[in-house]
Amino acid sequence: MQIKVKTPAKINLTLEIVGKRQDGYHEIKSIMQMINLYDYLTFNIEQSNELNITLSGNNNDIPYNEKNIVYKAVKLFYEKTKLKPHNISIYIDKNIPTQAGLAGGSSNAAGTFLVLNKYFNNVLNKNELHELCAKLGSDLNVCLEGGCTLAKGRGENVIKLPFREYPVSLIKPHIGISAKEGYEKYSKLENKTFKDYTQKMIEALSNNKDIHEFLHNDLELGVFNEYKELQKIKQANPYAIMSGSGSTYFALNKNINSVEDYWTKTDLKTISTGCEIII
Repeated sequence: MQIKVKTPAKINLTLEIVGKRQDGYHEIKSIMQMINLYDYLTFNIEQSNELNITLSGNNNDIPYNEKNIVYKAVKLFYEKTKLKPHNISIYIDKNIPTQAGLAGGSSNAAGTFLVLNKYFNNVLNKNELHELCAKLGSDLNVCLEGGCTLAKGRGENVIKLPFREYPVSLIKPHIGISAKEGYEKYSKLENKTFKDYTQKMIEALSNNKDIHEFLHNDLELGVFNEYKELQKIKQANPYAIMSGSGSTYFALNKNINSVEDYWTKTDLKTISTGCEIII
């Protein structure tokens, strides 16, 4: 049986770090918004005597083995459900840049949970799917929930927020920045201030007011001075904000001015959904 899912990218309208947790992760408050930039995963599932997972795709920057988060998602789903084994082959049509702060991998994994759950007649309820997402990563719950979402904790605690449609433009230089690096560099900053842009944006969204003055990303403060590529983007687009740990910048309601030969995408918009099965 073949099933296909589209898994969207996200941007961080806000990303604020409010403390360090005992488990080593940072405590965050972030408003994440899904956009209509999609990866497409095609699953072929057949009965088998043992679980076999085969990955392939169109992007040479990601692994197609047990290191891939999609592979990990399949394994975790089977560990949770104890279902009979199958041959599962997955083709990943990648359109979301990697190491970009756009949650492409996390969205792929959340979509994987969605597909497997549908194939096995919704063996898990929504709360159980969210529990699996939380075990695997910090952005998966947002990708499963979709739309405009408040994420707290390390990102796994999600609350749906009022949705607004905005045009979105993206620009990404030829570098990737890991979340680990982003958080480490931010931790070393002195004179950090917490202005609770997230709460101010929630109030603006709830009262249908302009949100642009509350767009903010703490991690941008940590890495900005380290990379001339980011500085070039900001010089050309002073209104743009970094998404996640970068290196992608986005603008709402404005076009992105191109910089050198950086990857740009200017025909996007915010969406009210998350991962969706299409066949």
